[in-house]
Amino acid sequence: MQVGRSVGGRTPGRRFSTSMALVVLCGAWHATAVVAAGYRTANFVVDAPTEALARKIGDAAEQYRQDLAIEWTGSPLPRWSRPCPIQAQVAPNLGAGGATSFVFDNGEVFNWTMTIQGSEQRILDSVLPHEITHTVFASHFRRPLPRWADEGACTTVEHPVERARQHRLLIEFLTTGRGIAFPQMFAMREYPADVLPLYSQGYSLARYLIERGGRHKYVAFVGDGLTSDDWSGSLTKHYGVGSVPQLQHQWLEWVKLGCPAPPAAVAVAVTQVQPNDWSRTPRGQSPDPVPAAPVAATPAALATTAGRRSIYASQARRIAEPGSSQPVR
Repeated sequence: MQVGRSVGGRTPGRRFSTSMALVVLCGAWHATAVVAAGYRTANFVVDAPTEALARKIGDAAEQYRQDLAIEWTGSPLPRWSRPCPIQAQVAPNLGAGGATSFVFDNGEVFNWTMTIQGSEQRILDSVLPHEITHTVFASHFRRPLPRWADEGACTTVEHPVERARQHRLLIEFLTTGRGIAFPQMFAMREYPADVLPLYSQGYSLARYLIERGGRHKYVAFVGDGLTSDDWSGSLTKHYGVGSVPQLQHQWLEWVKLGCPAPPAAVAVAVTQVQPNDWSRTPRGQSPDPVPAAPVAATPAALATTAGRRSIYASQARRIAEPGSSQPVR
């Protein structure tokens, strides 16, 4: 039996957690009903400071669960055997974060639990979608993913402000020798003690791959890599890249150029329809600007790991301490 937890993963005796949220207004809404503890939907039981907040979070969680599953896998998730409890702490100045726990056993995944915190706005435009994406991946793959592939993909559905922040951190890490060499990063099933570069690099690489094939291809690539444990073979099959080190070189060149959009021919070749534009999530805050200057990063800059200056990093560090369980962010 494997206990997974995402604070933004999953393996034996480990816990993982996730975060980030987004409100989508399309698709079929699930029937819901208010319960004493807050609000209950088909797949979630929400406990929040007020009934109105519980209802808003529960409805958003159901919509994300449906829409994100279709975005990543092409199909909605079946109803879980038991709803996932969501404990929500909501306050204007509360740091945003989340954690989702679950269990893998004989090809099944169950015993979901999610905790989220932050301002109402940040929960609904960043924390919730990130956490829900972890549950989509757990339900689809039914096994632990490499940390970069899981966290990186979950970060792509966060609000542009959060994604811009990750890009800025990436530049800092690559230019100060705090990057992670790809062969090492691809082998990581646990969070490193210094986790910040894992988030930033994972997000950047997930973005790079998704822009060159879409979300469905990304999921297929990760699935083949998990099954075969041959990531170079999966890269060749899905992206025409011969090896993990070669991918590192191509990705670094892309980052040096300022992460440009792929050539038109590549973009047209991405046949997967992306119905939801996550960047259009309403927010009373303008996205932070992304540095446009080229980055003088080199393979030598991909050296060690670092921590993430956010609630997720703090949780990961606590989890990494001896005697503590491990979550997915």
